[in-house]
Amino acid sequence: MAQPAAIDQLMQQIVDEYDSLSRQLKLIAKHVEQHRASLMLERISDIAAACDVQPSAIVRFAQRFGFSGFSEMQDVFRQAYTEQARAAPNYRQRIRKLISSRDSKVRTGDLTREFIGASRSGLDELAAGLDDEQLEAAVTLLQQADNIYVVGVRRAFPVASYIAYALQHTSKRVHLVTGLGGGHRDQMRSVREGDVAIAISFAPYGKETLECARMAHDNGAKTLVITDSKLAPLARSADALLTVTEGSAFAFRSLTGTICLCQALFIALAYRLEIDIEEIGTQAPD
Repeated sequence: MAQPAAIDQLMQQIVDEYDSLSRQLKLIAKHVEQHRASLMLERISDIAAACDVQPSAIVRFAQRFGFSGFSEMQDVFRQAYTEQARAAPNYRQRIRKLISSRDSKVRTGDLTREFIGASRSGLDELAAGLDDEQLEAAVTLLQQADNIYVVGVRRAFPVASYIAYALQHTSKRVHLVTGLGGGHRDQMRSVREGDVAIAISFAPYGKETLECARMAHDNGAKTLVITDSKLAPLARSADALLTVTEGSAFAFRSLTGTICLCQALFIALAYRLEIDIEEIGTQAPD
């Protein structure tokens, strides 16, 4: 069986060379990075359609990174992720069957189970792809921070709001950047060296979050980035990077994995700060 390190080495090579890739190859790189656990199940025509490129571009991408063609590259992922991906086709088959067989009305129970299945799939992928080194780095950043600024817009805002709420149960000074009245820049104005900005953003990536992360970097603060890809715009300048690929159903992406990761991050920080978790639970509302 291929070692996970071989996959990690390939993905790091893709990250390192990403800026030099053509537009088409960048699209393929993002697809590979975000679907690595299920790549072995996809046909070259499926990937081409998802990336809006010709199948020949997939072959060029594989050759760019030292493979004779797509099949050889796919074999590397197949050997490494066979066990993890066995449930993936079953999940896809279930949702496709539900969509193709439904009449004008879908039962609420069936719809709900599909969303639960999507969330479970996302959690499994999160667990399989956790980067322990980056998790430790993230907790260390938070532990050493003088102030913590948390920013996320649109779909990421509920996550930002939650993690800011959780972190307020530590001794840290926490600032939720809401951008009320368009004031993202104003709320980030006091960020400085010794502070940490938690920037949460998913494709298509909010420009407000990118701007806040840039301000933090320019002012000497550290950044903890939570996003969906190592190739995301925020990832390049991150001092700690946590990636989450959420499961989706009916074109809606879950937030289950991201919230779970944030909860784990808070609990790890609480233990690092020697905070009594039970005491937090009795004092704070759900």
